[in-house]
Amino acid sequence: MGKNLKGKECGKGICQRKDGKYAARYTGKNGKRQEKHFLTLPEAKNWLADMQYEDKHDVYNPSSEMTVDAWFEFWITNLIADLSPNTRRNYRERYEYNIQPVIGTMRLCDVKPMHCKIVLNRMDATYAGSTIRQTYIAMGTMFRAAVMNDMITKHPMDGVRYTKPVRAANDIKFLTVEEQEIFLEAAKRSHNYRQYVLLLETGLRTSELIGLTWDAIDWKKRTLTVNKTLEYRHKEGYWRAGPPKTATSYRTIPLTNRAYDVLKECYDERHTRKESETLSQILEYIDRRTGQTGYLLMRDLVFINYRTGEPAKNSSYDTHLYKLCDEAKIKRFCMHALRHTYATRAIESGMQPKVLQKLLGHASIKTTMDRYVHVTDTSLTNAVKQFERSTNIAS
Repeated sequence: MGKNLKGKECGKGICQRKDGKYAARYTGKNGKRQEKHFLTLPEAKNWLADMQYEDKHDVYNPSSEMTVDAWFEFWITNLIADLSPNTRRNYRERYEYNIQPVIGTMRLCDVKPMHCKIVLNRMDATYAGSTIRQTYIAMGTMFRAAVMNDMITKHPMDGVRYTKPVRAANDIKFLTVEEQEIFLEAAKRSHNYRQYVLLLETGLRTSELIGLTWDAIDWKKRTLTVNKTLEYRHKEGYWRAGPPKTATSYRTIPLTNRAYDVLKECYDERHTRKESETLSQILEYIDRRTGQTGYLLMRDLVFINYRTGEPAKNSSYDTHLYKLCDEAKIKRFCMHALRHTYATRAIESGMQPKVLQKLLGHASIKTTMDRYVHVTDTSLTNAVKQFERSTNIAS
């Protein structure tokens, strides 16, 4: 007989935990023990009675025969449909490449921590720590949903950890003030110069830049609104519009004078640019805030490739950047480094971290400060000077 926190009997197979919840345990005829936690004692008793009845009368539980493959398809199709296409694509890739070969055909209820650990161990020699982390998150999220929906009674990843380090924050590339000046001077000869300047002035993601349309710019208020993205799917061979990365990625950014001028120059030249047949497309996407269908008119895109008349592909931006870096004799970096550089310059200029978080569209201030803001000699000098000024005032 279990007891509650006051020492009173709860009944066979039930006890109250220190957090106040009631734990109900039942061992079936097959020798497998199941356990669930409830907020109230009656809920725990009802569940225990149901388990006893089902076990006694051999009531068939469909979840006991469900495979991991079947659960994954149900989960990704029905339970996380509101996540961004990129996130769901990453989950599917990690499942098909790494998780499915190990546990895909197993019954969901048979998966144990050792099986999950095998998935991660097999990746250790050939995959980066960041990819192993993605797999860890995909498995954890998938199995957590199974527990929440009573498909399994215990999370099979309890106690499972991955040991390969993820790339450290200070390994993420950003430009120093000197490197930024050298790069921009070299970039003046590039047809992508305006895009580079806009990223350094706004901190946009590359997909947000590619999907930027004229209706997102308010010339009177001098703002830019992020409400959609665009990327080219190389494997499938088509352009795909989508919502911003997360709900907090929807944001309106006040434009600096330099950003405003860049966009105004593009707007004034829009009728003289080359346009391909691709721009006649109207792409649909789902607004994650409302669940309603949105439309991206390709012909209204702010930036297109001046030679082809099509949107510039994500990868082509990076390829062109590498060439510019080589010409300028600075270390190579990718487009995302310009977003990191924007964040670092913002903090160096004295911008409040919470304001920067809002401008970058981050859900967590921790992401902003730990992953995007880099401590430079300039920021250290500015901090010391600010400290010196404050102490002089105090004295």
